[in-house]
Amino acid sequence: MQEKILSVQDLKKHFPIKGGVIQRTVGHVKAVDGVSFDIYKGETLGIVGESGCGKSTTGRAIIRLFENSGGHVYFKGEDINKLSRKELRALRPKMQMIFQDPYSSLNPRMTVGQIVGEALEDHGIIKDKKELRKKVIKTIEDCGLAAYHIDRYPHEFSGGQRQRIGIARALALDPEFIIADEPVSALDVSIQAQIINLLMDLQKERGLTYLFISHDLSVVEHISTRVGVMYLGSMVELSPSKELYKNPLHPYTKALLSAAPVPDPTAKRDRIILRGDIPSPSNPPPGCKFHTRCPYAMDVCQLEVPEFKDRGEGHFVACHYVDMTIEN
Repeated sequence: MQEKILSVQDLKKHFPIKGGVIQRTVGHVKAVDGVSFDIYKGETLGIVGESGCGKSTTGRAIIRLFENSGGHVYFKGEDINKLSRKELRALRPKMQMIFQDPYSSLNPRMTVGQIVGEALEDHGIIKDKKELRKKVIKTIEDCGLAAYHIDRYPHEFSGGQRQRIGIARALALDPEFIIADEPVSALDVSIQAQIINLLMDLQKERGLTYLFISHDLSVVEHISTRVGVMYLGSMVELSPSKELYKNPLHPYTKALLSAAPVPDPTAKRDRIILRGDIPSPSNPPPGCKFHTRCPYAMDVCQLEVPEFKDRGEGHFVACHYVDMTIEN
């Protein structure tokens, strides 16, 4: 049986909306609204969805860069939300994050050596300067950079090289679990492939577990063991990667996959056009959040929130239409 490294249960993150002269709270943006999933040791769970669906907020809420509004996050059985600042700090080396923008995520006043070695010094893991430099050089070399890069500044590197620095910073503490928040979205396609292959090689060498967040379905298919699809702060489908791309069940997932480009120019695909706009996360529709755009919406979809159920072999989906189809 696979070892469960992370368990997310009914996770919520609501941001207050301030209004009026006294800046009173007049509502909340429900960025993440009851998300649940597990991640097993050594796998890559990909999360996809449209911009604004809550993918990145989910990642940041898991690692407690945001204080959560509700739910639980268990890392190796320990509830992260109940940890004190001191306890959370001790856990940080085991859970790291690779950020989306390789430009703004690096301090321009620090050298590569200082950026990668900062956390090692801060946590008191390596105190000897020579040992620290040796460890940093080994880490950046593992990420495809050269030893002489250690004394250079971020502005001297390309976007792909900067992202390698960001990956090296995350790896320096020898973590067990890494959240990669759209790590290749700001890079050229050829560089994207290099970074994805680097992440996969590092996973094999170090036994890493990833939560990989992206809006690029082809990238997620290539790297992920399982894939979760989010819509308006909720998880609507979760399945092994091959099964999801071969047999999507949720109407939203089908629409996403129909819009994804394929490398064959002669391929014929039935494009699914969703009607209407994405509802506001501050005032989501009742019942199923997708019913305002769903081509299969029924009366029950406006009244009841669909249950996130296993349809067999770990293929979870939350949809009244799928329920009716399977039962019939």
